[in-house]
Amino acid sequence: MSQWYFHSPNDQQRVGPLDDEAARRHAQLNPAALAWREGMREWKPVREVPELGGAPAAPHLPPLPGAGGRRGADEIDFRIVGHDMQFVEVELDPGESAIAEAGALMFKDGTVQMDTVFGNGSHSGQGGGFMDKLLSAGKRVLTGESLFTTVFTHTGTGKAKVAFAAPYPGTVLAMKLDEHGGRLICQKDSFLAGARGVSVGVHFQRKILTGLFGGEGFIMQKLEGDGWVFVHAGGTVVERELQAGERIDVDTGCVVAYHASVNMDVRPVSGIKSMFFGGEGVFLATLTGPGKVWMQSLPFSRLAGRMLQAAPQGGGQARGEGSVLGGLGRILDGDNSF
Repeated sequence: MSQWYFHSPNDQQRVGPLDDEAARRHAQLNPAALAWREGMREWKPVREVPELGGAPAAPHLPPLPGAGGRRGADEIDFRIVGHDMQFVEVELDPGESAIAEAGALMFKDGTVQMDTVFGNGSHSGQGGGFMDKLLSAGKRVLTGESLFTTVFTHTGTGKAKVAFAAPYPGTVLAMKLDEHGGRLICQKDSFLAGARGVSVGVHFQRKILTGLFGGEGFIMQKLEGDGWVFVHAGGTVVERELQAGERIDVDTGCVVAYHASVNMDVRPVSGIKSMFFGGEGVFLATLTGPGKVWMQSLPFSRLAGRMLQAAPQGGGQARGEGSVLGGLGRILDGDNSF
């Protein structure tokens, strides 16, 4: 007997497990819900699940040759270079484009044209009206990004390369969105680059406690489409696949990304002593499956906090360096200045 789970996108409610009969009744009462059971690759709308009384989804047909209009993201090739300070090198065919955050460029070939566009660049060269671009730009502002995106297009012949560098030590993750249900929820500022056609949007945390204490605030990035995106995380990245109902507790700053089917919440740390003296804060983020989650070992906030704490200008103390003369010795050997 199958065990069914249902998820309502409108109110973020999750129901299950239910047996076959109860699942069919729930599907009739909630036709807009998403359904999942073991053996299914991803969550599907109830109306597309034959076992629940729905009709199978119509096959996706590619656009006809010469029909005009581009569908889907550009098919780009790439390689990720480095270990601690990585960069991604994208190889473009003539006419292909990559989009990136402002300031992410490392180098490009001369035949790659750089153009700054309003919004997230998903409509660049593919239509899209002013209101679409205005809306995408507004979403970028909410996630802490610039109003503008840089689009890199190969205007010559043969192959051309463009590279984008990570802003701080860590790992660059390459993800094909159509292999993750077409949508990923990520921490703010994690998007580095991607193929033209992917969309960088906004995901709102609907629960007040999750927004206040989840480590990412009420607004996170939502990456949608079917192409490659490159996400940057601090330190080493761990990927974990959660089964339905399986929960993992994570430090609130270590959540990088997760599938849209994963439910993120917070819960208080147990015990008064752990809350005040454990050094992990009062709340932990809880991620409940099914779906994949990615976690980082070194959140940028933790790195920045340690650097600020050790900076002499901020009242910190130098540790393990300098001479027995203290500040005077560091001035003499070039490690400090007035």
